[in-house]
Order: sequence, then C-alpha cells, then structure tokens
Amino acid sequence: MLVAAFEGWNDAGDAASGGARWLADRYEAELVATIEAEEFFDFTTTRPIVEMTDEGGRHITWPDTELWACTTDARTDLVVMVGHEPHLRWRTYCKAVTEAADALECSMVLTLGALLSDVPHSRPTAVSGTADDPELLERLDLVRSTYEGPTGIVGVLHAACGDRGIPSASLWAAVPTYVSGAPSPKATLALVERSCTLLGLSLPTTDLQIATAAYERQIDELVEADEDTAAYVAGLEEAADDGNGDDDESAFGGSGGSGASHPEGHPAVAGDLAPLEDDPDALVEEVERFLRGD
Repeated sequence: MLVAAFEGWNDAGDAASGGARWLADRYEAELVATIEAEEFFDFTTTRPIVEMTDEGGRHITWPDTELWACTTDARTDLVVMVGHEPHLRWRTYCKAVTEAADALECSMVLTLGALLSDVPHSRPTAVSGTADDPELLERLDLVRSTYEGPTGIVGVLHAACGDRGIPSASLWAAVPTYVSGAPSPKATLALVERSCTLLGLSLPTTDLQIATAAYERQIDELVEADEDTAAYVAGLEEAADDGNGDDDESAFGGSGGSGASHPEGHPAVAGDLAPLEDDPDALVEEVERFLRGD
C-alpha cells in the first residue's frame, strides 16, 4: 500500500505530510527510492536548503520526493511517499510515482491532504474520503467525487493511477482558516486515525492526542482573551453544529453529507458566515504568533 502526501497548498497545518511521516516513523521505515527534483522544480520558486554539517561543511537539501518502506502488523506492508508538489512535467512525475508503486508491488495508492475551511478548532476534525473504483467505494465506505475543473498534483496522480490500473483513494482533513500557518496535530491525528482504519492498522496515537490537547488549549486561551475572536469562533461552532445535526458523517463530506466542491475534487465545508469586520490577516497573524510562543 502506498500512502502519499504532498507539501504545499494541499497540506494545511502540515497535517498531510505530518500524518505520512508519523506512519513512517512508527514503523521505522527505510528509504527505498527517491524521485530527484531536478526535472520537476523551478528552484527560484521552491529553493533548496543549505545546512551546516557536524563536520563544519555545508550540505544542500533538494526538494526530492522520498519513498520509505516498512512492514506492519496488518495484512499489508506500507510504502510512504512525501514530497513537494512539483512545478513542471506532472505527467512524467506521476509516471515515475506509478512505476515506483508497481516496482514496490503496491496494491493501492492512498493520498492524504488538508485544506483550509471555515471550521472551528473546538469540534472534531472533519475528514472526507473519496475514490472512483466501485469496489473501493463499497469496501472502504468512501464517496465518489463529482468535481470537474482545475486540479492539482493529487488529482493528476489519481488519474495516472487509474490509467495504470492501480486502485486509489484520497483522504482530506479540514483545518481552521484562522490558524492557517500553525501546524495542526489535531488534523494530523484525524488523518492518521482514518488511514489506520482504512489500512487495517493498529497503532497507539498517544503522542498525537497529547499534542492535540495542547493545541486546543492554546487556541482556547487566545479565543477567550479576545471578544471578536470569540464571536467569530462561536459563529463557526454554531454553523458546524447546525450542519452536522444528528448525522454521523463529518461535515467535510461523506455518505449523506453535503458541501461545496473544492478545486481538488473533494467536498469542502460549506460556510456562509461573514468575515470579521476587523482585519482577518491580523487575526491569523495573532493566532500564529500565539501558537509559536512568540
């Protein structure tokens, strides 16, 4: 099974890449393949990183895509892939991914993503799951995406999987817009738990649960300290509660759920709340500073 996540716009709160890396770390995965960035990136847009080595030299880290393999306690082993969304030659890039999946004998591709939505931090993280394969839809209790329009690397990768005959599915978590720049262990936890359920894995998530509790507590303290922020979040909570009702499915999508389509082809949380009259960018910056501890 290949679990893939791409850093960038579809990785709000670092939740998708964080979830993929968490799975690789828990199973002590080993690096088995790399898709080098040279052909696929504009390095003036996504720049390589220079770091000092322990010996005093300098090392360049390129935005390569890495594939890590591990055995699990379930019926299937894992290959975890994490990379940046490439800028160039998407068809060639996705061909490289699907060829690697075939070479590593992956029976399915599962992509993880996270999007910014009008959702409150104080409610369960909404996760949507989609697929096109009828067998996967029934077996994994997913929904079929009906989106048509511009797409990103995730959409192109799923199309490439379909062309190669590799079943694929996608999970997306919703991250509050007012904490867009801060890592979201809560969304990471939601993706990990849903992934484990789909993959038949049994893993303790105590560390993510502790990080989630601290994350919620920090935001709660900020919200309580500002009337405008408190009113905004209260409105999101009311909308989330009204939208969920007695439905067991998440507000982000699922059988019986509803929502507006997102350009990646997955349901987005519908919200008709008016923005704060105060500068919303200032609110975002304040929350992010708070979470960083500045």
